Amino acid sequence: MLLINKYQRSKLDNNPDELFYFKPKFTHHLDSCFRKRLTSLYKSEIKPNSKVLDLMSSWVSHLPIGIKYKEVVGHGLNNEELKANEALDNYWIQNLNSNQELPFKDNIFDICLIVAGWQYLQYPEFIAKELSRISVNGGKLIISFSNRAFWNKATMIWSESTDFQRIEYISKVLNNNGWKVEKVITESDKKPRIMGLFSIQNDPFFSVISNKLNY
Repeated sequence: MLLINKYQRSKLDNNPDELFYFKPKFTHHLDSCFRKRLTSLYKSEIKPNSKVLDLMSSWVSHLPIGIKYKEVVGHGLNNEELKANEALDNYWIQNLNSNQELPFKDNIFDICLIVAGWQYLQYPEFIAKELSRISVNGGKLIISFSNRAFWNKATMIWSESTDFQRIEYISKVLNNNGWKVEKVITESDKKPRIMGLFSIQNDPFFSVISNKLNY
């Protein structure tokens, strides 16, 4: 069983998260290739008419355009960002590091999503349990990330790990808290530049896809 100690849960900036996210950040935190790949993944993994929870969302949810979902519920820490997110039917604000209890009944979401957010969770095992509780039997959780972060707000266990250690960390938490990891995606690519003399490293794409354990 994975044990996370006090140091590993700590951050360089331990001020309340609400202060950091007080002002909206209307910018993309991941490059266009990552975002395109994420939308493609969602298109293949999320069935139409699903009820979707976009946890730790922002002003975009990266869901494919033209697909009808039953409902898309968003969560975050900045009202202006969430209000601007056209994919959301409704949303709420909550600091998951001070309160891990999600405001929903059991067994209601088909799909739960976290994009570039796991690195900020100080109590991920409790969040994983709550996501399992509010997901339907056979529900799915998709956690995607790259190698970027607001490092002053990332937990030390994340900051001091390699990309593949982060995958292992996420997987252990999920497998011990109501989920079974079914698929892990790791992709990295370089694009050639002028005359092939240089190359650009795209944001690497990592995704951990798990299904709810049925009891």
